[in-house]
Amino acid sequence: MMTTTTEESAALQPYFDFDVPRNLTVTVGQTGFLHCRVERLGDKDVAWIRKRDIHILTTGASTYTSDQRFQVIHPEGSVNWTLQIKYPQVRDTGVYECQINTEPKMSLSYLLNVIEMQARILGPTDIFVKSDSEITMTCVIQQGPHELGTIFWYKGSTLIEPMAQENELLSSENRRITVETDWTEVLTSRLKIKRVVQSDTGNYTCVPTMAKSASVYAHVITGEHPAAMQHNAASQVSQRLVLHTTACIICLAEVALIRHLLDKIRLIGRCFAAVLDPVR
Repeated sequence: MMTTTTEESAALQPYFDFDVPRNLTVTVGQTGFLHCRVERLGDKDVAWIRKRDIHILTTGASTYTSDQRFQVIHPEGSVNWTLQIKYPQVRDTGVYECQINTEPKMSLSYLLNVIEMQARILGPTDIFVKSDSEITMTCVIQQGPHELGTIFWYKGSTLIEPMAQENELLSSENRRITVETDWTEVLTSRLKIKRVVQSDTGNYTCVPTMAKSASVYAHVITGEHPAAMQHNAASQVSQRLVLHTTACIICLAEVALIRHLLDKIRLIGRCFAAVLDPVR
């Protein structure tokens, strides 16, 4: 009768391939993949566990959660058991474990980081431009861990579609409204409006597919009121001046009150001294 030694049993055990990335960073909404490779699995099963609540997400090829964003990808005959997370949110950040149901269990930990990027429109949030001149709004997103998607521009709630608004046969030089997007280390989109008119006044928002949006307000000023272009800056200075003046007044009032109270205390002290002096 043949017996199996401890060394032979260990040699037959499944084992993890450690040569896989185990620290993954994705952006909100961008599908993430955690790759687990198990060699010599035999009749054992692979499960994915969310560590923070010990929730079983998948076992074998089956999903054990009502959250259908989680799914295991396992081509038949493959040693890969990849956890796919669709539309990840910041709350999905945390540790995930790939487990094998041996005795005792074997596990390998993975860290998923889900970050939320923020778009930024260069310059002030209020833009003042003269009628019949040109305005350029530049929206940027810093390079993320993966593809950054693209950027859409809105005026109010209306999508800006330059090609739909004007003759498609016009060259970019002759179109009044153009959008130029560059995919480099920084995703940059420029909304250019030539020969601006009063109706171009409004709120403009750049809406990325992989980041939070950003907005500016454009004011188109007629030639008769160029001074209005300074209104916003002057208003901000005026507000700061009012705040500082108010703070100074409050401080002076507090000093005067303290002095008044000290005088009262001294007067009361003299009264007590006068009353007690005859007794002595």
